[in-house]
Amino acid sequence: MATPITVSIPHQLGRAEARRRIEAGFGKIIHQLPGSGGSCSERWDGDRLTFGIAAMGQTVAGVVTVLDAAVTMEIELPGVLGMIASGLKDRLQKAGQLLLTKK
Repeated sequence: MATPITVSIPHQLGRAEARRRIEAGFGKIIHQLPGSGGSCSERWDGDRLTFGIAAMGQTVAGVVTVLDAAVTMEIELPGVLGMIASGLKDRLQKAGQLLLTKK
């Protein structure tokens, strides 16, 4: 059974700039996920990024939605990976905040 994680990161960049930063820095965020060394697929549909990472027989799937004042990440952790959900949520939150901090 998959364990869902939802992370919401507020920002003050506007939708276009937040999306640009997510596109440019998605590798930094995805690197926080287990299996990030495996094959990764990503597809943008408007301001919504759907991705999947396959490694060690497991697939981590998720969606990143860029909104005017926040970016949300919804990730499904399969099987035993769900046991690390709380620690992973904190790491994703921090990585996302660094990416979306106004500079």
